[in-house]
Parts: sequence; structure tokens; C-alpha cells
Amino acid sequence: MSISGIDRVTYGVEDIALCRRFFLDWGLSLVRDSDTALDFETLNGCEVFVRLHDDPSLPPAIEAGPTVREVIWSAENDADIAASREKMRNAPGFREADGTLFCTDPNGLAVGVRVTRKRAIEVHGGQTNTWDKASRVNAPSASYDHATPIEVGHVVFFTKQLDETTKFYENIGFCLSDRYPGRGHFLRTAPRGGHHDMFLLQTPEGKPGLNHVAFAVRDIHEVFGGGMHMSRLGWDTQLGPGKHPISSAFFWYFQNPAGALIEYYADEDVLTEEWKTRDFVPGPDLFAEWAISGGIDGKTRRQKSAGAPAPDGKFITEKRS
Repeated sequence: MSISGIDRVTYGVEDIALCRRFFLDWGLSLVRDSDTALDFETLNGCEVFVRLHDDPSLPPAIEAGPTVREVIWSAENDADIAASREKMRNAPGFREADGTLFCTDPNGLAVGVRVTRKRAIEVHGGQTNTWDKASRVNAPSASYDHATPIEVGHVVFFTKQLDETTKFYENIGFCLSDRYPGRGHFLRTAPRGGHHDMFLLQTPEGKPGLNHVAFAVRDIHEVFGGGMHMSRLGWDTQLGPGKHPISSAFFWYFQNPAGALIEYYADEDVLTEEWKTRDFVPGPDLFAEWAISGGIDGKTRRQKSAGAPAPDGKFITEKRS
């Protein structure tokens, strides 16, 4: 069977109007708009649904406040759905409706699998010149005045049942890419693909919750351009721009009124069946090879919080209790 990334994420929120403005600024297309429900999509048709937190159609929340209420994963075809049905049928809350398989993972999150509704698109990133290879000749580097995300690339959740939740996703076809033993597991949906589609992080408190939802963009220049655009519009950076050493991706995290954090990222590692899972000891140097605390002011184009104290947690993006 083949699961090929995320097809839809659904948020339950407290302020529809604020979230409408945020996701439009983020670069998503609004395809449905009402006082209680918003449907957005990325360039390739990956869906982002926003609903009021008390909408009766929403699955139960895994934490208080605005957060992701459901993740729908992409299958390639009906044969993949049939294989997923056999793997999921004994999971809590299993049901099938409108061609989508639904259940609840061990972390309490509502999940589903459906034949993908994403569309094939042709997108090109900017060319990069290295010492040994000039890919860009007689042309300036790419630049962007805003971002237009290609798709939802990965989700990150806190969990109280790391091993059990990991086994659930491995059972439906996910692969373990890397891990912090006993603390965190990076999972990709198939043997061949980007470094991770999901990261599960077990905190000492053992509370389930959302850490962030990440949107893939074309290249590092769009990470910068999108982040600068959000900063100019007054949205708050949590951390970035920066670079992850484990996945090699460039990132920029913002506070998200729909719940927790949201990320632009690009240039992650691509893995195959030959990849060997690595073990890491948590520490700030493994979360970020480098990072700018508080972001860059979109108008002055200078760092906002020079002189900020060094991080003291094992994971920079851990929630503070």
C-alpha cells in the first residue's frame, strides 16, 4: 500500500475572522467562506479546513483551546484504501464514509485515509550555485514578496504514548526515519520520500497536543520571502528563519491563531529504502543548526531580538507548562 502525505488538516478555532485573515496572509486560497466554516487549499489542492471549536461535526479535541482536530492522509488508489481498511478496522472509532476511512489513533487524534484529492502541479524552485556546480548562469537568484505554500508537508504532535502511537502509524505503512529514543520519533509515510510527514514528541508531562503544522514551499528564498511578508503584516514569529540539522530543512515558525505554531520549510532530506534510522540525544543544537530568535522585522529587515538569551530546553519548540 502507499500513503503519500497529508490530504487535509482540520482545525477547531475560537476566532473564525482572525483565522481567515491569518491563512490568507499565509498564502492559502480560500475556496469556501462562512461565519462558521472556512475551506482553504494549497497550490496542489491539499485542504486546510477551519471550523468553530464547538462545531458538532468536529471530532473531540486532544487538548483545550484552538488546535488540529483531524488529519486525513493521502492514499494513491482504491487498492491502497482496501489495504488500509484491513489495517484500521480494529482501531477505536473505525468507520467509513464517502470513501474515507476514519479512526482514532492512540494519542486520541482523529485520523483518516482517502484517495488523494491533491492535483499534480509543476513547481520549480530557484537554482543554486555551489563551488562545483553553477546551476544559475546570467540570471539573478529567486526572490519572493510572499509565500504560496505547495502543500501541508508534516504535522508534529505531543503524545503521552510514543511507542504505541508510533506502532499505529507503522502498521498503516509509515516508516521510522530518525528518533530521540524514548522522546521523539520522525516518521515518513513511505520508504521513499521526504524526511518526515509526522513527528511525535513525548514530553515529561505526557500531555497530548499540537506542536505545529508545516507547509512546504519551493525553496529557501520562499521561506525568507514568506516569513518577511508575515512579519510585515504584524504576525509574531516564534523562531526563525533557521536551519534544522536533522532533516536539513530551512524553517520559519510563527504563532498561529488556529492553534500552536505554523511553519514554512524547504530543502528537507529525501530518503529511500536504504536509509538507516539514526538515534539522537535531545538538545538545542540538534533542533537548530542556526536560528534567529524572534524573527526579522519585515520593514527594517533586521533581527527583532538581538541579544536574546540562549535556549535552555531540550527542544526549542516544546510547549511551556
